[in-house]
Amino acid sequence: MNAPRVRVVRRPVHGVLLLDKPLGLSSNDALQKAKWLLRAEKAGHTGTLDPLATGVLPLCFGAATKFSALQLDAVKTYEATAVLGIKTSTGDAEGEVIAKREVNVTQADLDRVQAQFTGKISQIPPMHSALKKDGKALYEYAREGIEIERAPREVTIYKLNIQFAGTDTAQAAIKIIATVSKGTYIRTLGEDIGEALGCGAHLSSLRRTETGGLLVGKALTLAQLEALNDDERLAALQPVDSLLAGHEAVTLDNENAGRFLSGLRRRTALPDNDHVAVYGDKPRALLGSAHIKAGELIPTRLLSPIEVSQTLAQGMSQEAATTVLN
Repeated sequence: MNAPRVRVVRRPVHGVLLLDKPLGLSSNDALQKAKWLLRAEKAGHTGTLDPLATGVLPLCFGAATKFSALQLDAVKTYEATAVLGIKTSTGDAEGEVIAKREVNVTQADLDRVQAQFTGKISQIPPMHSALKKDGKALYEYAREGIEIERAPREVTIYKLNIQFAGTDTAQAAIKIIATVSKGTYIRTLGEDIGEALGCGAHLSSLRRTETGGLLVGKALTLAQLEALNDDERLAALQPVDSLLAGHEAVTLDNENAGRFLSGLRRRTALPDNDHVAVYGDKPRALLGSAHIKAGELIPTRLLSPIEVSQTLAQGMSQEAATTVLN
């Protein structure tokens, strides 16, 4: 006889979990597992990582989901290993080998290619991607053996470092560390670098180490999260405003905070600014994001009054849990 299923009682949870996503798990599966462990009512991720990629994946809970789109536009850093001389159908180790070439690459070649791919470059999105055509993901067409014409896109490689990498095989490989703009496909970057080196390449590993200033060194694995008790899991969350790093902080008195929270614009002497985080005073609490234009503080995304109350209460609980842990 099967044991009865335990019903999870959901609760309001607000904040950001920095997850170190494991290899082979989809971003959504990772999100659902973390949501279950936290017993959270509402959750969302900040853009997907491929199942074959690992690394920092910010997961948003409650009020934090209102600001998750900010991470879609964030600058990101990846570390990848590319095997030289072997091209695959997918640009990574999962695909079929479609070409093999001799490798004659020197450090001078790596330096040349590093300079070539730093700055603004043009990429053709890969067929094995979530980009959609007529409402259908490109990877779905690829599985059916259909090739779709894709227009090149301009992306920016802010920093790039390419070095020879050691591997467990005799096949030559390079390590790529790239800080890139949104919309950059690292598999495509690896393939294009391989072509520029004259031998072709495919990625054998991919890891995201930073997104929008959020570092993988502060991330938890699912196993680590599972090992914590209920209070410790809550204490592991970053505050909602960790997604608003780089925003100018503006604090309003209680009267203006209440009006702002109801969606009303407030007068200000501050200069125009597209990125503002707005707080209430006494107690200090995040109210939402805003922009300043022509002397007005204009709400962009607002927390509800109940979310403000819940984040304050949760913050006090987290502080108490952290004190006990220390």
